[in-house]
Amino acid sequence: MQIIRTKQELLKQIEACKQRDLTIGLVPTMGALHAGHASLVKRSVNDNQVTIVSVFVNPTQFNNKEDLAKYPRTQEADAEMLAEIGADYMFAPTPEEMYTAEEMNNTFSFDFAGLDQVMEGKMRPGHFNGVVQVVSRLFYLVRPDRAYFGEKDFQQLCIIHHMVERSALKDTFGSLKIIDCPIVREESGLARSSRNARLSATEKKTAVNISRVLFESLEWAKTGSVSEVESRVIDEINAVSGLEVEYYEIVDRTTLQPATDFHNAIGCVTVYCGPVRLIDNIKY
Repeated sequence: MQIIRTKQELLKQIEACKQRDLTIGLVPTMGALHAGHASLVKRSVNDNQVTIVSVFVNPTQFNNKEDLAKYPRTQEADAEMLAEIGADYMFAPTPEEMYTAEEMNNTFSFDFAGLDQVMEGKMRPGHFNGVVQVVSRLFYLVRPDRAYFGEKDFQQLCIIHHMVERSALKDTFGSLKIIDCPIVREESGLARSSRNARLSATEKKTAVNISRVLFESLEWAKTGSVSEVESRVIDEINAVSGLEVEYYEIVDRTTLQPATDFHNAIGCVTVYCGPVRLIDNIKY
């Protein structure tokens, strides 16, 4: 596997692949790779002749500088994992390589068709502007045939689909296909996340209650209303010492607007476990 640090070198390698008519899969990540990321990379390796994994902690999607500073960075271990899985390239640029000073300091503007006005978008203003900024930049550079994203970040996944399939940019990305990949969980049920590395052993045991309550809510949904299930999920998680719900919303999987019933619905939650902000979701 080759590690690429500059856009110029990346473009050189992409052009060589295109000249050979090789299919390219892209897996955008912020590093601190775990089994969830590995599942995306394995899928890409299976589907494509060339797989490129970006490892870049994108500063423009963090509205909390402390969170950005604390985000785990493990590039050496990431490279070892990717080589073992069979990735062909790891693109690991610096922020200065990815963006000009003007791009770093000015908000990226994009029409999200309202998908950014709920849940994560409401709690983290500007977050999705940064996500679209970096993902669109990667798409322009790599020109992949397929790009792989995990369903744990469900709102992000909806926004990426919108960008590629329905926004004013859709013609720019040609026949690019966005591949949705299911949440990968630890044996305990806890959704795998790079942020889990910041949990103490005790906090990790506590965090398991997030997924436990979500799975239990599937039964509550058989007899309760949307609002009743939302309230019960929040109450049950908050009843666990060390957990605090920021939001739990049951929404339509396509529009992300509040659901009136459980048809095509997904419940999305953000919970603080100590100082660590964790997200998860469950499909109804």
